[in-house]
Amino acid sequence: MNWLQATQIFRPRLLDSLHGYNRQKLGQDIGAGITVGIVALPLAMAFAIASGLKPEAGLFTAIIAGFLISALGGSKVQIGGPAGAFIVIVYGILERYGLANLILATAMSGVVLFLMGLFRLGSLIRFIPVAVVIGFTNGIAVLIMLSQVKDFLGLKVTAMPADFFGMLNALASNLGSTNLAALLVALGSLSLLVGWMRLGRRLLETRYQWVSTIPGSIIALLFATLASMALSLPVETIGSKFGGIPATLPSFHWPAFSWDSARFLIMPTLTLALLGAIESLLCARIADSMVDDRHNPNQELMAQGVANFVTPFFGGMPATGTIARTVTNIKSGGTSPVSGMVHALTLLAVVLVAAPLAGNIPLAALAAILMFVAWNMGEWREFMLLRQYRTPYRITLLAVFFLTVVFDLTVAVEVGLVAACLTFIYRISSLSRSEAVSPVEHPSLAAHGANIQAWRLYGALFFGAVKLIEEIEDQLSTPLLVVDLKNVIYVDSSGADALMNLIHTCRKKQVQLIVCGLMHQPLDIARRSGLLKHLEGQLESDLPAGLARAVSQANAMDR
Repeated sequence: MNWLQATQIFRPRLLDSLHGYNRQKLGQDIGAGITVGIVALPLAMAFAIASGLKPEAGLFTAIIAGFLISALGGSKVQIGGPAGAFIVIVYGILERYGLANLILATAMSGVVLFLMGLFRLGSLIRFIPVAVVIGFTNGIAVLIMLSQVKDFLGLKVTAMPADFFGMLNALASNLGSTNLAALLVALGSLSLLVGWMRLGRRLLETRYQWVSTIPGSIIALLFATLASMALSLPVETIGSKFGGIPATLPSFHWPAFSWDSARFLIMPTLTLALLGAIESLLCARIADSMVDDRHNPNQELMAQGVANFVTPFFGGMPATGTIARTVTNIKSGGTSPVSGMVHALTLLAVVLVAAPLAGNIPLAALAAILMFVAWNMGEWREFMLLRQYRTPYRITLLAVFFLTVVFDLTVAVEVGLVAACLTFIYRISSLSRSEAVSPVEHPSLAAHGANIQAWRLYGALFFGAVKLIEEIEDQLSTPLLVVDLKNVIYVDSSGADALMNLIHTCRKKQVQLIVCGLMHQPLDIARRSGLLKHLEGQLESDLPAGLARAVSQANAMDR
């Protein structure tokens, strides 16, 4: 492979974006990057804390993964970093396998993502049904909100379980330890978030529209921190729980894990990779619709893979494309991957300069922010619209949602994909059909009804529709059989095998078979499977030609 071929396989969008790049675009990207960096600050810390990690894990992820995803990715404006969708999975892996194995699983998921992009599997992610995506997204949103009840109420829970019923039991057992001050801080922060969002919408068409560009999460965090400090409220803060955030650069750390444990991490690794791929490519598609662009899904997956392989060894957590920060980047005027790189450098500057100030942030305020994020993350209207859809869609969505909440995201996605595949097979097989050729349509059959049977097949002849051929076999009652495949768009190996069985059955019953209209993909698989050799002398170009040949042979029989 030469250098030119390599650049076609791995070509970051940044290289193309720099063509025609000027000072004006640089100014827009710097402004957008700083804005997104400010938006990402509280979210990165909140996602890490909710995942059972220290707040700096989220910040380091937003810095390192955010920079790498923008620099190497396949989208012009996508922002990468820690995401709410990973909270449930990361918390579960951390509780079951420990921090060292979380690092290993994240790095392994990076390898999987890179290979998915390298082997051009990015477009396959689009085939994951909407019902599965909505089901697990809403289920994750419920679990995020449930996991934040502890800090929202200021409960004294020593260790929060990762499973649904364990969480409910822990919360119910400790409701008596509710901290009124923490609850007031959380309610105040949540009210401020909702109020600021509504105010921003009203000011969009006025000269004060610049107010809407200020992130509500920063406003809520600022007011909650100042209020708790001024009133000396007895609430838990980042400083009291984690000892603050170190004002240093992230350093390389090789964890002490055992390779024997890697075999237990296969499913968590695949879940992290699949969820990361879905989230990032879904986010990239949303970004495309907003900037009238088209991302490269394979390049995006390779960038996600590099970021997720590197970041955990520097104290980070899994990363993916983030919708809220990407939308903020676009609305703030971001034009190229440079804005995402500036966002990462902005966060790095904040960590180095203002890290000590983060120690006073109340955890109740971060819980309120995550509650707000989780609520906006869920597509709740889809539950109200379920009656408009068919039963298989409803069952798939509700099953994935229920399994995500009650059991495990991995199980939910597996069951959802199996259910969706079975539904698809049923739908396609129901669309495939056969019909007897009518003598009214072809009068030549009228005089030879006792000697000629003619069938026309429609749709796909695959393993779910081979019964169509079997039904024709069961009804063989004439010495001549004409089968028209002109309207068959696809034949798989099972379909080819069914046709081969029909040939053998016809020979056994001394029925002369004539096949018409074999072309395109069905003709190709007939050639590759050897079916074409068994049909030598029995093929006609179309149904009229096949019927004419059958009538000629019937007339010969009558003599």
